[in-house]
Amino acid sequence: MAGLKRKDILGLKELSVAEIDLILNTADTLKDIATRPIKKVPTLRGKSLVTLFYENSTRTAKSFELAGKYLSADVINVSVSSSSVQKGETLKDTARNLEAMGVDAVVMRHAMGGAPQILAQHLHASVINAGDGMHEHPSQGLLDMLTIRQKKGGLSGLKVAIVGDSYHSRVARSNIYGLTKYGAEVWLAGPATMLPQGYEEYGVKVTTRVEEALEGADVVNVLRLQLERQGRGLFPSVAEYHKFWGVNERRLRLAKPDALLMHPGPMNRGVELSTSIADGNQSVILEQVTNGVAVRMALLYLLLGGGESA
Repeated sequence: MAGLKRKDILGLKELSVAEIDLILNTADTLKDIATRPIKKVPTLRGKSLVTLFYENSTRTAKSFELAGKYLSADVINVSVSSSSVQKGETLKDTARNLEAMGVDAVVMRHAMGGAPQILAQHLHASVINAGDGMHEHPSQGLLDMLTIRQKKGGLSGLKVAIVGDSYHSRVARSNIYGLTKYGAEVWLAGPATMLPQGYEEYGVKVTTRVEEALEGADVVNVLRLQLERQGRGLFPSVAEYHKFWGVNERRLRLAKPDALLMHPGPMNRGVELSTSIADGNQSVILEQVTNGVAVRMALLYLLLGGGESA
């Protein structure tokens, strides 16, 4: 497999359909590694990866770590709370010191939008954006697309309803940029205070009525409330949020009978969606997690020049 003809993965907005196809196809071929009795191939032996998370993470951080280890890369996890960042070291100096140690790739999550882009400009090592501010979360967008493609056979022509706090969601942005490239019909639904503006140019439809977005949907992607990024007064209360915008069994029945239910995690059960559907037959939430490891293996493989041994 040929590698990507770019050094960094910063967002889906800048990736072509051909590049996304390459990533998803590669993820499909690597996915079975995680199910083998011995989950290890020598593909990236001698390569080194640093995960640098300035915000909390479970799924993204650990799946990148596992992805690197499954491919035999050396993985170093930097805890910002115990690093020299706490002594006043700048982001640029932190990264350049890591690169001076021979690091091949840095996976970074940062509260400031554009931080991975800044890092990429100063490093020879590859930079993978694991979520920045209110910008993008490209690997989550890719794993969502991989999950939909595996279940639906493609992406074109599907109605995808993204429900919840899309204004503060980098997951929503990556889904919009990725899915619309393939001709999917994307709807955003949620409180008016949590709906972004300007995405109509991508053909995105926006509504405050969850029922309108769910009607005939092939995919329902429910977003987490981004309480840590919100100001006050965006919705009356958690109970009222669930009443008016939460996805439950009744609302999910508006979608197609074989509609997929997705969530990027972590879930707030009983708020964004009901437990009964989160654990129901239409839920592919855990499959998203599995595909997250495959997509992140694919990104590392393609950026770091993996061989044919996988």
